[in-house]
Amino acid sequence: MHAMTTETINASASGTWKLGDLEINRIGFGTMRLPQNGPALRADAVSGDRDRAIGVLRKAIELGVNHIDTATFYFSPLRSANELINSALGGPYPDDLVIATKVGPGRDQSGEWTAHAGPAQLRGQVEENLRQLGRDHLDVVNLRILGTDSVAERFGALADLRQAGLIRHLGVSNVTPEQLAEARAIAPVVCVQNPYGIGMRPDQDEFVRFCGEQGIAFVPFYSIATTGREGGASGAESEEVLTVARAHGASAAQVRLAWTLHRGPHVLAIPGTGNPDHLTANVAAGALRLTESELALLEGLHHRDA
Repeated sequence: MHAMTTETINASASGTWKLGDLEINRIGFGTMRLPQNGPALRADAVSGDRDRAIGVLRKAIELGVNHIDTATFYFSPLRSANELINSALGGPYPDDLVIATKVGPGRDQSGEWTAHAGPAQLRGQVEENLRQLGRDHLDVVNLRILGTDSVAERFGALADLRQAGLIRHLGVSNVTPEQLAEARAIAPVVCVQNPYGIGMRPDQDEFVRFCGEQGIAFVPFYSIATTGREGGASGAESEEVLTVARAHGASAAQVRLAWTLHRGPHVLAIPGTGNPDHLTANVAAGALRLTESELALLEGLHHRDA
């Protein structure tokens, strides 16, 4: 078959979803990789080219991306994702742009990880996001969790900031179904961000379905890199993914993105890259329609090692 044409494919080809009252295209953009070259979120990260990063952000908007995922802890020695977003897109931001950030983890100025924020520190993290982004409120704030402890106090602190008008909508990240239930008892939750992809966390399948039934967006991260995580995709690609990719003239990464979008209309994608060509290809994956037999083939791979 012919190769996928990517030049004219807009993010709207992926369909839309509403985060609360904010309608977005299902293919978005994750900024974790933007501040540096090579593996992300390391103290020894090498800062990336500023002009290239700003160009990628602006190209994302041109391609119809209106959901950008960020965090204050996405930074390298010279660059922060939030300040790149502000420089590239602020003054004023596009009316339909939804910026989702996350709070909880901490990194000091040297890039080393510090303790997760408690309820008292979360307001400072929210205010730092506001300052860096140049906003008077945040569209979506996800509480990122480490471990299985209660989220009630921390989520309650964010719910108070939502009541105060600093935050429009709340989400949770890296959570169990029990933690989601605990959060929803406190305030509405519009999205869950958890690691998920072909062959990665098949135990999450039921949770993904549950979120859809509840009208909650499920936003997988590492869906291309899977076990490569912050380091990116690595190693040989599976024959199943390559078979589907060849049938569509697509890349393995495009197939992996398309697979997540086929998990339900509530599943959103936030692939990240500092490469404009990869960005174009990622957005184009939103137009890739997999057949029932292809989905069955990939389903077998997804559960092979489960």
